[in-house]
Amino acid sequence: MLIREQVPLAPLTTLGVGGPARYFLEATSEQEVIEGVRFARSKNLPLFILGGGSNLVIADKGFLGVVLKIALRGIEQVESIAGGVQFRVAAGENWDAFVARTVEANCAGLECLSGIPGSVGGTPVQNVGAYGQEVANTIQQVCAVDLESLKAITFSNADCKFAYRSSLFNTSDRGRYIILQAAFSLHRGAPPTIRYADLQKFFAGKTSQPTLAEVRAAVREIRHSKAMLIVPGDDDARSAGSFFKNPVIPLAQFEQLASSVRQRGLQLPGYPAGDGSRKLPAAWLVEHAGFGKGYGSGAVGISRRHTLAIVNRGGATATDIIALKDAIQHRVLEAFGIALEPEPVLVGF
Repeated sequence: MLIREQVPLAPLTTLGVGGPARYFLEATSEQEVIEGVRFARSKNLPLFILGGGSNLVIADKGFLGVVLKIALRGIEQVESIAGGVQFRVAAGENWDAFVARTVEANCAGLECLSGIPGSVGGTPVQNVGAYGQEVANTIQQVCAVDLESLKAITFSNADCKFAYRSSLFNTSDRGRYIILQAAFSLHRGAPPTIRYADLQKFFAGKTSQPTLAEVRAAVREIRHSKAMLIVPGDDDARSAGSFFKNPVIPLAQFEQLASSVRQRGLQLPGYPAGDGSRKLPAAWLVEHAGFGKGYGSGAVGISRRHTLAIVNRGGATATDIIALKDAIQHRVLEAFGIALEPEPVLVGF
C-alpha cells in the first residue's frame, strides 16, 4: 500500500475543515484493510477509518495517527424467485449512486434515502435514515473486520442492534469493527414509501401513484431546498448534515416541558418514539433557543435553509464549528433542560 504523510483531510470531508493526517493509506481490498491496521499498530499510533467524510468534524490540528480511507468497490445484484433482490455493496461505494442504481432497477426500499452524502460503509454505523426510511429496514447482513482478531465477521440485521441513528458499531462496540460490505434486501416493483409529511405535501393533488424515480427526485429536491444536498458553489451546503440528533425523552418529562413552554406562549412539538417516549425535533429547540436559519455573519453559521445544519461559508476552522456547537448546546440546555447530542463524529479533539 502507498503510505503518504501529512495529507490534508479537509478536502475529503463535506464540511471542509480540519488539519492533516500524520499517515494516510487507502484500502481497496479486505487484505489492504488488515495491512492498514497492522501498519498503525507497528507505529503504535491511533487509527481512524475514513469513509465519505460526510458526518465528520476533524480538528484543526488534524489526526496525529493513521487515517485509513476505505475505497473498496463493487456491487453484486442477486435476484430471487419471489421478486426480492439482494444488493451486496462494498463499503467504499458512493451511497447516492447506489440508491440511484436500485431505483433504476425498480427496487423499492431506499428511494427516500436519496441525496445523502457519504459512502455505503457509513450507513449501517449510523443507521442512516430520512423521509420515512432507514437502512435498518433493508439491511440483511453486514460484513466487517474485527480489530481484535483481524478476521472478517458477518452480522445479521438483528446482530447489528439497530436503533434510532445507532447500531452496535457506534455504541457498545464502537471502534471495534471496520465495515467491508453491506447486503440490502429490496423488493422489485413495490410502491415507494410516502409516509413523511414533506413527501405527502410534495405529491398532494397527484392522482396516480408516484414512481420510485419521482420519489427519488422529490427527495433530492426537498433536500436541496433545505441545504441538505451537496451542490458545488453553494455555501449553504458545506456542512456535516444535521448537526444534532432529535432527542428522545420519557413521556412524563415531555409533558412537564410542554407545560413549561406553554407558559411562554409556545407549543412543544413531539412525536411517538416507542415505549411511551417522545421524540423532540432538535431544529425546533435550536431555533427557539435563539439560533434561527441564517444565524451568524462570519465564516461559520447556521444554514439559511435548515436550522440543524452548521455551515462553513468559507474559511471556517474546526474551532469555529465547535464554538458554535457548544453555544447552541449550552443555550438549549439552559432554555429547555435538554442536552443535545451531536450527530457528526468528532475526530482529533
